Amino acid sequence: MMDYKATIAYLFNQVPMFERQGADGYKEGLSNTLALDRHLGYPHHHYATIHVAGTNGKGSVAHSIAAVLQVCGYRVGLYTSPHLVDFRERIKVNGTPISEAFVTDFVNRERPFFEPLSPSFFEITTAMAFKYFEVAKVDIAVIEVGLGGRLDCTNIITPILSIITNISTDHTQFLGDTLAKIAAEKAGIIKRGVPVVIGETTPETRPVFEAKAREMDAKIIWAEENPGVLSSDFSKEGKAVYDTICMGKVESPLCGIYQAHNLNTVLKSLRALAAIGYLSDCMESRDKDRCTFEQKTALKNVCTLTGLQGRWQKVKDAPKVICDTGHNVGAWQYLSRQISETDCTHRHLIFGMVGDKDVEGVLALLPKDATYYFTKAINHRSLPEEQLLEMATRHGLRGKCYPTIDEAYKAAFSVAAHDDLIFIGGSSYLVADFLKLVH
Repeated sequence: MMDYKATIAYLFNQVPMFERQGADGYKEGLSNTLALDRHLGYPHHHYATIHVAGTNGKGSVAHSIAAVLQVCGYRVGLYTSPHLVDFRERIKVNGTPISEAFVTDFVNRERPFFEPLSPSFFEITTAMAFKYFEVAKVDIAVIEVGLGGRLDCTNIITPILSIITNISTDHTQFLGDTLAKIAAEKAGIIKRGVPVVIGETTPETRPVFEAKAREMDAKIIWAEENPGVLSSDFSKEGKAVYDTICMGKVESPLCGIYQAHNLNTVLKSLRALAAIGYLSDCMESRDKDRCTFEQKTALKNVCTLTGLQGRWQKVKDAPKVICDTGHNVGAWQYLSRQISETDCTHRHLIFGMVGDKDVEGVLALLPKDATYYFTKAINHRSLPEEQLLEMATRHGLRGKCYPTIDEAYKAAFSVAAHDDLIFIGGSSYLVADFLKLVH
C-alpha cells in the first residue's frame, strides 16, 4: 500500500506522462478513457459540466467561471493542468484541493484495473477527477481540456456549455501545422445542441467553428461581437480594473494585458449560463445589484477562491518580481509588450523553454533591451540553457547561462536595483520550479 508521496512518485515516474516525456507520453484516442469511465460507473453523468478548450487563456477562464459559480452558491469542481507546486492543484472543489487520502486510495484501489491498460498520466488523472467530483457531490464541474479537444480524454463529457478561448500555434506535432487544423481539433469539443462561446477568431479559424457548429446544431456566441469589456487600466494598488458593459468597473488580480480578452470570454460565458438556467435566479432577479456585486467579488478574488497562480503574478516588490506561465508565440505577443511597457530602470529576464515549442518564434518577440538569464526547468523536455543562449544570440539577446532556476534567480536578484524588473517565464515548468523555490 503506497502512501501519498509514493503514489505521486508512481504517477510521475511509472506511467506515460506527456509533461515529462513529450510525444512519448502522449496517448491519442479515447479507448483507455472510455474503459476507465465504464469501470468507474460513468461518474461525470452525476453532475453538470462546462468544457473549456483553447490555445491560451483556458486556465484563467476556467478559474474565473468556477469562482463566480462558487460565490453564487454552487458546489463547483475544477479540473485544470498542469499543476505548478502540488499535484492536488489539478483537482479542486470550491477551491480546496483534492485530499491526499483520496489520491492515494484511488490509485491503490484502481491499479489492478488500469495497469493492464497502460493509461497515460493524464488519463488516470482525468478519471480520478471525474470520480472525485461525483464523490464530493458537486453541482457543476469546470473541465479544462488537456491538449487539443477532439481526442482529449476530457472529451467524453457532454457539457451544458463549451468554451473555446482562442487558437494559435502550439502542439503542432499533434494538432496540425495550420490555424485551421488546430481549430478543427479544438472544435471537437462542440457537442450536439450544446451552445459554444468562442473567445477570439481569425479569418482561418472562424469558418472552421461555423462549420462544426452547423454540423452539431450548436448555437455559437462570438465573444468578439459586442464585447463586454470596454477598456482596461490599473489601480494604484497594481490591480487590473476593467470597464465592462454589464458589471461596470471590475477589479481583478489577473493583471496580464491579455486578460481583457479572457474576461470578455468569461462575461459572455456567464450570460450563456444564465440563458440555460444557471445563474439565472441571480442574474434575472430584481436584486441585480446584489448579483453584480457577488460576481464582481468573485472576479476580484479569483486567485484566493480558486488558487490560481502564475498569471502575471507579482511575487515581490523592490525589485519587482513577476512570473507568468505563457509559453508560446500567442502568449508572448502580449507578454513581451507588457514587459517592455512595465515602468522600471532595467529588465532582467530569467528565461527557459521546452524544446518542442516554437522557440525561435518566441525568441524573435523578446525585448532586446533586457539582461537574460538562460536556464531550464527540472523537466526532461527542457531545452539546455547553452543551446537556448546560442539561439537567443542570433536574435540579438544578451545574457548568460545558469543550470538551475535557483542560480539564475540569485544572480538576477544580486544585481537588480530596487526599481528594476525581474521576470521569470518561457515555460510553465520553469515558473513551477520558481514558485516551489520561493514558497
